[in-house]
Amino acid sequence: MLDPAQVDLSTSICGVRLPNPTILASGILGLSAEVLGRVARAGAGAVVTKSCSLKPRVGHPNPVVVDYGAGLINAVGLSNPGVEAMVEEIRRARQLLRPLGVPIIASIFANSVYDFGITARYISEAEPDLIEANISCPNVEEEFGQIFSSTPYVAAQVTRRVKSATKIPVIVKLSPNVTSIAEVAKAVVAAGADAISAINTVGPGMLVDIETGSMVLSNRVGGLSGPAVRPLAIRCVYDICRAVSVPVIGLGGISDSRDAIEMLTVGADAVAIGSAIHCRGVEVFGEIVAGLRQFMAEHGWSSLDQLRGRALPPAAAAARRSAAHS
Repeated sequence: MLDPAQVDLSTSICGVRLPNPTILASGILGLSAEVLGRVARAGAGAVVTKSCSLKPRVGHPNPVVVDYGAGLINAVGLSNPGVEAMVEEIRRARQLLRPLGVPIIASIFANSVYDFGITARYISEAEPDLIEANISCPNVEEEFGQIFSSTPYVAAQVTRRVKSATKIPVIVKLSPNVTSIAEVAKAVVAAGADAISAINTVGPGMLVDIETGSMVLSNRVGGLSGPAVRPLAIRCVYDICRAVSVPVIGLGGISDSRDAIEMLTVGADAVAIGSAIHCRGVEVFGEIVAGLRQFMAEHGWSSLDQLRGRALPPAAAAARRSAAHS
């Protein structure tokens, strides 16, 4: 057994170094520099802002997040102050995070392919380390029409538009609510995606109050997250990592270090945590990092390369290792 202090948990996404593979997922927190700083100090290896749009968006009225026992159902509605305000918050956050060595990822969304490009150009002025193009939120499908990640063709269109608007590496966030997430992944990588994040929430789903006969969420439907979706997330990330060699951020129901290890084992380069923060607070980052470090020490592994991709077919694992070190 190694001394846990000998274990190197650092990883990289598109050449950006993370001190450990845990990431604050977009959506739960991330509207202010102070909150992003608090998450980084709690042990996160990177932070993602709440997804922002070209103009401010109010989102849906309460109730918007409900614990249904096996996880959360939410219909926040992508509320955000708009890209102009987020640029200023990201600039302030960079000053707080730089001494900690924790990178910041700016998440964006839009209601048209064209607006994705404009929003990417504006958010680039804040100089985040990476940009996440969120093309996969199921909570606003009635407003925006089909989600942009619903077909490989449309997902690729958005990717090209975002890539043409910025020199910052682009992560594309995919939905599990598709026929083949691997085909969508291949399409966005062919269109220039530098990395992939998966999965977004599952659904939409619905809860009904049996006493009143009314819908629990004000929006009627919402996306499912938390422990119940983890097996689906694991399968999706496995399929993606077999199909492409770009870095992959795995998320969906990660609550503890064993969940994170499972996601890394199917090939993820990093893991994002969202719903667990709602239930356990930002301390979950430190707990997951400590558990991961202990597990690796017990197995005699000094770097994540020895753990990552163990469940993949040998050829896929080798291709991902080669790409990571090229």
